[in-house]
Amino acid sequence: SGINAEYGGAKLVRPDAEVWIIYGDGSCGYSIAEFDSFVKHNLPVIAVVGNDGKWAQMYRDQVKLFGSDVGATLRRCRYDDIAKAWDAEGLSLDNLEDCDTVFQKAKFLAENGKPVLINALIGPTNFRDGSISL
Repeated sequence: SGINAEYGGAKLVRPDAEVWIIYGDGSCGYSIAEFDSFVKHNLPVIAVVGNDGKWAQMYRDQVKLFGSDVGATLRRCRYDDIAKAWDAEGLSLDNLEDCDTVFQKAKFLAENGKPVLINALIGPTNFRDGSISL
């Protein structure tokens, strides 16, 4: 879960603001091509992808109710490499102790005009447990 990259357009109306996009890996997969637009239009946003390799909202209830994860398990895609393919910056975060360093690097790159995507490999969570998401 998360929002779409189009919210990065906030940088157009608030060019001096630090604009962050918070993605789940599923929502990122749908709109990562917007990094091409961020590069073309010089919109140095920072995106963080919480990459748990699942459509987590659906996965939890689907497995509980139907005993199957079909269609709800994703690959742990290298979204950071995809961002690089669009000429943005891509950073990988797989260790909690590196958060400050990676976030500071992302902020520096954005301050210097580059859109940045941080691919944060995260573990399973019980976020929204009990809500129906099917």
